[in-house]
Amino acid sequence: MEFIEVLSIAGRQEDAGVGILREEGNTMSKQLMNLVLPRLAKPLYRQLQRYRAGELTDRQFTKSFEVLLQKQHSWLAERGVPEVRAALAIHGAVLILSEPGLKAEAEELNVPLEVVEFRAVREAAADVARTYGMDERQAARVISRIVARYGA
Repeated sequence: MEFIEVLSIAGRQEDAGVGILREEGNTMSKQLMNLVLPRLAKPLYRQLQRYRAGELTDRQFTKSFEVLLQKQHSWLAERGVPEVRAALAIHGAVLILSEPGLKAEAEELNVPLEVVEFRAVREAAADVARTYGMDERQAARVISRIVARYGA
């Protein structure tokens, strides 16, 4: 199972009224990422441990991951974070947290990490674009900047 396949946030929202992102340099604010990364890291790590231990099937892991993303998205929305910003931050955080998996995939395919990371960013951006009507290139730029700024 490819880890990026589970990036989609289930329970699609209706038109989010996407406008221009009002972010300094079109990157997500540090404060938002400081909220999202830890809130995703701990539960995701627990789920990965259960998956690796054989306690979860591929389908169960995917479903639990989707539920986790939905909860994070809802939690941010309840705190006034616009839906598009929340989705971009969550997708970026997932890519940051999945860096070990991306590295392993790059080694397995015998390609540079940047190739696998670029594909993952494009897939995440396509998801945001489809869901929120945002320009895919703009979404890719924002997600790329998140990964570059907050990744290892």
